[in-house]
Amino acid sequence: ISRCSNNYGPYHFPEKLIPLMIANALADKPLPVYGKGENVRDWLYVEDHCKAIDLIIHKGKVGEVYNVGGHNEMKNIDIVKLICKELGKPESLITYVTDRKGHDMRYAIDPTKIHNELGWLPETKFADGIKKTIQWYLDNQKWWKDIISGEYQDYYEKMYSNR
Repeated sequence: ISRCSNNYGPYHFPEKLIPLMIANALADKPLPVYGKGENVRDWLYVEDHCKAIDLIIHKGKVGEVYNVGGHNEMKNIDIVKLICKELGKPESLITYVTDRKGHDMRYAIDPTKIHNELGWLPETKFADGIKKTIQWYLDNQKWWKDIISGEYQDYYEKMYSNR
Protein backbone atom coordinates (compact mmCIF):
# COMPACT_ATOMS: atom_id res chain seq x y z
CA ILE A 1 0.00 0.00 0.00
CA SER A 2 1.27 3.45 -0.92
CA ARG A 3 0.24 6.75 0.67
CA CYS A 4 1.66 9.95 -0.72
CA SER A 5 1.89 13.66 -0.18
CA ASN A 6 0.58 16.16 -2.76
CA ASN A 7 1.74 15.31 -6.27
CA TYR A 8 2.51 17.90 -8.93
CA GLY A 9 3.75 17.80 -12.49
CA PRO A 10 2.40 17.07 -15.97
CA TYR A 11 -1.32 16.31 -16.32
CA HIS A 12 -2.16 17.69 -12.87
CA PHE A 13 -5.86 18.56 -13.06
CA PRO A 14 -6.24 22.32 -13.65
CA GLU A 15 -8.45 22.97 -10.63
CA LYS A 16 -5.59 22.17 -8.24
CA LEU A 17 -3.27 24.82 -6.77
CA ILE A 18 -0.20 24.64 -9.01
CA PRO A 19 -1.89 24.22 -12.41
CA LEU A 20 -4.62 26.73 -11.49
CA MET A 21 -2.02 29.35 -10.60
CA ILE A 22 -0.09 28.69 -13.82
CA ALA A 23 -3.21 28.91 -16.00
CA ASN A 24 -4.54 32.02 -14.27
CA ALA A 25 -1.16 33.75 -14.32
CA LEU A 26 -0.78 33.07 -18.04
CA ALA A 27 -4.21 34.64 -18.59
CA ASP A 28 -3.44 37.55 -16.22
CA LYS A 29 -6.38 36.47 -14.06
CA PRO A 30 -6.48 36.73 -10.25
CA LEU A 31 -4.54 34.08 -8.35
CA PRO A 32 -6.91 33.01 -5.54
CA VAL A 33 -5.03 32.10 -2.37
CA TYR A 34 -6.88 30.78 0.68
CA GLY A 35 -6.53 32.84 3.85
CA LYS A 36 -3.05 34.31 4.10
CA GLY A 37 -1.50 31.49 2.07
CA GLU A 38 0.09 30.01 5.18
CA ASN A 39 -1.20 26.48 4.53
CA VAL A 40 1.75 24.09 4.24
CA ARG A 41 1.88 21.06 1.97
CA ASP A 42 4.60 18.57 1.10
CA TRP A 43 5.02 18.39 -2.67
CA LEU A 44 6.08 15.24 -4.51
CA TYR A 45 6.98 15.39 -8.21
CA VAL A 46 4.79 12.85 -10.02
CA GLU A 47 7.70 11.00 -11.66
CA ASP A 48 9.28 10.46 -8.23
CA HIS A 49 5.97 9.08 -7.01
CA CYS A 50 5.82 6.68 -9.98
CA LYS A 51 9.32 5.44 -9.19
CA ALA A 52 8.32 4.89 -5.56
CA ILE A 53 5.22 2.91 -6.59
CA ASP A 54 7.34 0.76 -8.92
CA LEU A 55 9.81 0.12 -6.10
CA ILE A 56 7.00 -0.79 -3.69
CA ILE A 57 5.51 -3.22 -6.23
CA HIS A 58 8.83 -4.94 -6.86
CA LYS A 59 10.57 -4.79 -3.49
CA GLY A 60 7.96 -3.86 -0.89
CA LYS A 61 6.50 -6.38 1.54
CA VAL A 62 2.96 -7.54 0.87
CA GLY A 63 0.53 -5.94 3.32
CA GLU A 64 2.93 -3.18 4.36
CA VAL A 65 2.11 0.52 4.08
CA TYR A 66 4.69 2.92 2.66
CA ASN A 67 4.36 6.69 3.01
CA VAL A 68 5.84 8.50 0.02
CA GLY A 69 6.79 12.12 0.66
CA GLY A 70 8.55 14.72 -1.42
CA HIS A 71 10.68 16.32 1.32
CA ASN A 72 9.41 19.64 -0.09
CA GLU A 73 7.19 21.28 2.53
CA MET A 74 6.16 24.75 1.40
CA LYS A 75 3.58 27.40 2.15
CA ASN A 76 1.03 27.91 -0.61
CA ILE A 77 1.86 31.61 -0.85
CA ASP A 78 5.52 30.81 -1.49
CA ILE A 79 4.56 28.51 -4.35
CA VAL A 80 2.28 31.13 -5.87
CA LYS A 81 4.99 33.78 -5.65
CA LEU A 82 7.50 31.39 -7.23
CA ILE A 83 5.11 30.72 -10.12
CA CYS A 84 4.67 34.48 -10.62
CA LYS A 85 8.43 34.93 -10.70
CA GLU A 86 9.01 32.05 -13.13
CA LEU A 87 6.32 33.38 -15.50
CA GLY A 88 7.36 37.03 -15.15
CA LYS A 89 3.96 37.95 -13.71
CA PRO A 90 3.32 40.52 -10.98
CA GLU A 91 2.48 39.41 -7.46
CA SER A 92 -0.36 41.94 -7.64
CA LEU A 93 -2.36 39.14 -9.34
CA ILE A 94 -2.51 37.38 -5.95
CA THR A 95 -5.98 37.68 -4.43
CA TYR A 96 -6.61 36.44 -0.91
CA VAL A 97 -9.92 34.61 -0.52
CA THR A 98 -11.75 33.25 2.52
CA ASP A 99 -10.31 29.92 3.58
CA ARG A 100 -12.54 26.85 3.62
CA LYS A 101 -13.91 25.96 7.05
CA GLY A 102 -11.89 23.18 8.61
CA HIS A 103 -9.13 23.49 5.99
CA ASP A 104 -5.98 21.88 7.39
CA MET A 105 -3.08 24.24 7.91
CA ARG A 106 -0.52 21.52 7.26
CA TYR A 107 -0.45 18.17 5.53
CA ALA A 108 2.58 16.13 6.48
CA ILE A 109 3.75 12.61 5.84
CA ASP A 110 6.63 10.69 7.36
CA PRO A 111 8.44 8.84 4.54
CA THR A 112 11.14 7.38 6.81
CA LYS A 113 9.99 3.77 6.33
CA ILE A 114 10.28 3.73 2.52
CA HIS A 115 13.74 5.25 2.79
CA ASN A 116 14.97 2.89 5.54
CA GLU A 117 13.46 -0.31 4.13
CA LEU A 118 13.61 0.26 0.37
CA GLY A 119 16.26 2.99 0.03
CA TRP A 120 13.89 5.39 -1.75
CA LEU A 121 14.27 9.15 -1.72
CA PRO A 122 12.73 11.63 -4.16
CA GLU A 123 15.12 12.74 -6.89
CA THR A 124 13.41 16.00 -7.84
CA LYS A 125 13.98 19.16 -5.83
CA PHE A 126 10.95 21.44 -5.83
CA ALA A 127 12.83 24.25 -7.60
CA ASP A 128 13.55 21.89 -10.52
CA GLY A 129 10.17 20.16 -10.53
CA ILE A 130 8.20 23.40 -10.60
CA LYS A 131 10.24 24.64 -13.57
CA LYS A 132 9.57 21.37 -15.44
CA THR A 133 5.88 21.60 -14.51
CA ILE A 134 5.54 25.20 -15.68
CA GLN A 135 7.28 24.33 -18.95
CA TRP A 136 4.93 21.37 -19.46
CA TYR A 137 1.90 23.64 -18.98
CA LEU A 138 3.38 26.15 -21.43
CA ASP A 139 3.99 23.38 -23.99
CA ASN A 140 0.58 21.67 -23.53
CA GLN A 141 -1.91 24.52 -23.36
CA LYS A 142 -4.52 22.77 -25.52
CA TRP A 143 -4.74 19.93 -22.99
CA TRP A 144 -5.53 22.11 -19.98
CA LYS A 145 -7.53 24.73 -21.88
CA ASP A 146 -9.89 21.98 -23.13
CA ILE A 147 -10.39 20.89 -19.53
CA ILE A 148 -10.99 24.41 -18.25
CA SER A 149 -13.46 25.10 -21.06
CA GLY A 150 -15.32 21.84 -20.37
CA GLU A 151 -14.73 20.66 -23.95
CA TYR A 152 -13.34 17.33 -22.77
CA GLN A 153 -16.66 16.58 -21.03
CA ASP A 154 -18.54 17.03 -24.32
CA TYR A 155 -16.17 14.55 -25.97
CA TYR A 156 -16.74 11.89 -23.32
CA GLU A 157 -20.49 12.46 -23.24
CA LYS A 158 -20.68 11.87 -26.99
CA MET A 159 -18.37 8.87 -26.82
CA TYR A 160 -20.27 7.13 -24.02
CA SER A 161 -23.81 8.09 -25.09
CA ASN A 162 -23.34 6.21 -28.39
CA ARG A 163 -22.84 2.87 -26.64
